[in-house]
Amino acid sequence: MALKASIFKISLDISDMDRHYYQSHSLTLARHPSETDLRMMVRVVAFALNAHEDLAFTKGLSTQDEPDLWNKSLSDEIELWIDLGQPDEKRIRQACGKAKQVLIYGYQNRQAGPWFKGIEASLGRFNNLKVVQIPSKQAEALETLVSKNMSLQVSIQDGEVFISNEDTQLSVIPQQLFPAQ
Repeated sequence: MALKASIFKISLDISDMDRHYYQSHSLTLARHPSETDLRMMVRVVAFALNAHEDLAFTKGLSTQDEPDLWNKSLSDEIELWIDLGQPDEKRIRQACGKAKQVLIYGYQNRQAGPWFKGIEASLGRFNNLKVVQIPSKQAEALETLVSKNMSLQVSIQDGEVFISNEDTQLSVIPQQLFPAQ
């Protein structure tokens, strides 16, 4: 018997001073049986960093030709494609061909470092790509916030993400790897 996805309800209040975006979102997240709490919370952070009324979670791990999140226009064009982890060059090339902007969020330094070094030379041809690393210790701390019903407040200022619930406050500082700043 196949395992079913776990459902999480998230009330997400976002105050993004960098983009002047202030909004509340009620999210229902399905966590694939093979997905960890860590990966799910990185998806939430990626959502907060790129929040928009049209940004949506996709089927994710269970669908090869969709990203983890995307923003599609009314004419069904992909405005923003967001992947997590270490996609191969073929997937990056396809994403950059399909979407106006592509973001990759890495979150496991041990795997992401060698992956990025191996792929960095081939990324120069993609002018609509950005690769961001969330430091491992900061990403791992996000797991402490996980519960079936989460109420999270996210404040973003000067590139730093402050995430809190009623018990815990954490800070995440994403680092842009590509293009080099």
